[in-house]
Amino acid sequence: MSLKLRVLTPDQSIFDGSINEAILPSTTGQLGILPGHVSLLAALDVGVLRVRCSSEWSSIALMGGFAEVESNSITVLVNAAELGSSISTVAAESELELARLEVSRLENQATSPEKIKARRSLNIARARLQASRNSV
Repeated sequence: MSLKLRVLTPDQSIFDGSINEAILPSTTGQLGILPGHVSLLAALDVGVLRVRCSSEWSSIALMGGFAEVESNSITVLVNAAELGSSISTVAAESELELARLEVSRLENQATSPEKIKARRSLNIARARLQASRNSV
């Protein structure tokens, strides 16, 4: 038995196919989905969606959104997403370092829109790097 997975952004379909298992980055922690899972609606955080097809695992970097599980079908609606296999690990490492420097620069400031944006950029850079390293 398999699951149907669709990962959609506002402007494109990132993934549409059959899988055996998914691990979603929900706002309350990692959420594993296998065939026969009960119906569910979950908020997703910036993070990595891990997908198993047969014995192969692949990754998709997600930039926050929602997931619906219904009748062996998972629909993931996110602000943005990237297949891990299409992310350059070298570029992702560089982006992570720049994001860390920006967060460090703003560390002593009171909470501001600039500081919040820097932390979000750091989370996105981490997710992209992790997805690039876990791609098949």
